[in-house]
Amino acid sequence: MPDLITVAVAYHSGYGHTARQARAAADGARSVPGVLAELHDVTSLTDELWESLGRAEAIIFGSPTYMGSQSAAFQTFAEASAKVWADMGWRDKVAAGFTNSAGVNGDKLNTLTSMALLAAQHGMTWVTLGLPPGWLYSAQGRDDDLNRLGGFLGAMAQSPSDAGPDTAPSPADLRTAEHLGRRVAQTALRLASGRRALDGALDGAAV
Repeated sequence: MPDLITVAVAYHSGYGHTARQARAAADGARSVPGVLAELHDVTSLTDELWESLGRAEAIIFGSPTYMGSQSAAFQTFAEASAKVWADMGWRDKVAAGFTNSAGVNGDKLNTLTSMALLAAQHGMTWVTLGLPPGWLYSAQGRDDDLNRLGGFLGAMAQSPSDAGPDTAPSPADLRTAEHLGRRVAQTALRLASGRRALDGALDGAAV
């Protein structure tokens, strides 16, 4: 049986809403046979965190969108990853991202763009959401559609400013994050299988 691969969800959550997104993404990843999912709160920049992310085949980044950008805690994590970048320690890993804000738009795209650029600087392979837009994209759309906020670069969620994490984000937004986690896991599995096949072929050629 092939070795299990690991998808790490590295996130910050200010009030618990983004943490629900993180759990949904992890649930989606672990729903794929052969995949383990780990949750990592990046407010604690420990050696264990860096070691776990280094072992993972895929990292899904998550942050709330505050004032049109990722949170200060997530940015601190991103800047601290410069030590990993110096050795290209995450090169060729799979990456993706998700974010939540109180506004329906909230300039969430800026946060996802920052995450994609972080992944690009690390030499990672970015996985998009891979869903058509839902809800207001068509007259027949519904607010429980997958990708109801119409994002493409990553998974978006919206939590009203006066709603606690027990009620927000919406089930549709959580299912969208779950879809992203599953898509990342499937992509990471395919790449890992391809590498194993290539390594086997090269070993055979060497003989």
